[in-house]
Amino acid sequence: MTTVDPRPLTGEPVALDLLNTRWMQEGEPADLFAGAFGLTRVEGLALWLESAGLAGRFRADAPTLVHLLTAREALARAVADPADESARALVDAVLEHGRIRPTLSAEGPGERAEFDDPTWGPAWTAARNYLELLGSTPERIRKCGSEACVLHFHDTSRNGTRRWCSMAACGNRAKASRHYARTRER
Repeated sequence: MTTVDPRPLTGEPVALDLLNTRWMQEGEPADLFAGAFGLTRVEGLALWLESAGLAGRFRADAPTLVHLLTAREALARAVADPADESARALVDAVLEHGRIRPTLSAEGPGERAEFDDPTWGPAWTAARNYLELLGSTPERIRKCGSEACVLHFHDTSRNGTRRWCSMAACGNRAKASRHYARTRER
């Protein structure tokens, strides 16, 4: 079994990282939760929880995976078309399974997430993160500029002009393609 995350882009905010559990590999769709890469579906979930920094808080089991797949579909639809009312309703349906409880600790005011069913935790966390991104910088939630790529990223560049999920992969391919086209013209 592999314990290395096979995805080409990791480390994005949780909502986008969840979307990036589906990607293109050698022109074919790949899915971390599809039971490939030497992993079962639940092992793929465990790997994602670890990669997303959620492993200590949530269990990798079949019900959690089902709820996370629901959230992934809801987020994919909402990111693809923010005006889609049915997509917003799906995200809201995921958010119905948790809430933020204000707390007071020795460090001062705080908050903690509570769930009606802990298996909704990762799904709710991803949906909540999407709301946070929308509340701060919605224009920086981007799909990779490569037509052959399905990955999403949060543009943290200073001037907000990042176009590629990765300059080393999609950005480099686009530059090489433009160079090839220019040299063919000559």
